Amino acid sequence: MVVDDHPMWRDGVSRDLAEAGFQVAATADGVAAATRRASAVRPTVVLMDMQLPDGNGALATAEVLRVSPDSRVLVLSASAERADVLDAIKAGACGYLVKSASAAELAAAVRATAAGQPVFTPGLAGLVLGEYRRMATAPAQPDQPALTDRETEVLRMVAKGLSAKQIAARLGLSHRTVENHVQATLRKLQLANRVELTRYAIEQGLE
Repeated sequence: MVVDDHPMWRDGVSRDLAEAGFQVAATADGVAAATRRASAVRPTVVLMDMQLPDGNGALATAEVLRVSPDSRVLVLSASAERADVLDAIKAGACGYLVKSASAAELAAAVRATAAGQPVFTPGLAGLVLGEYRRMATAPAQPDQPALTDRETEVLRMVAKGLSAKQIAARLGLSHRTVENHVQATLRKLQLANRVELTRYAIEQGLE
């Protein structure tokens, strides 16, 4: 499955993969569409862009793997920013390529991903390895503080992909109040962003 919000790029990648002998089971242009289609077709490999109109590739990766846990996600993005790479890997992606890769390199990367091998654009593998080494040597965190009922309620809605504005409307709260709850939850759980928050909620069965 190919996930990208640019139709010409999405169609071009799909065509290159088909010519290389792959079956493109589905395409999608955002988080919601990727989640629906992954649930329906259960793709072996998902090529995932990081910039999507209704979220980002890390959130889409977490959602796709939630509904199709046997799929393997390979990010194909124009961005090689450290934060994007680490967010994608923490969300469950198996590898990360930048869009400068050739059609032959892409085909080889898809085959490797399908075989369970991690694939990275040169230089990015070291970045990911360094981050995991840092995490492995970090001191153990104390027990996480309990969330309030309201924080748990907001967290559950964040995990479902709702925006702060949508959550505010559902709970009869102001947008600012919802953002305050989200920030308080991030601090309590020592998480960096909404992607990690969503993954935490899914792991805790709060979705």
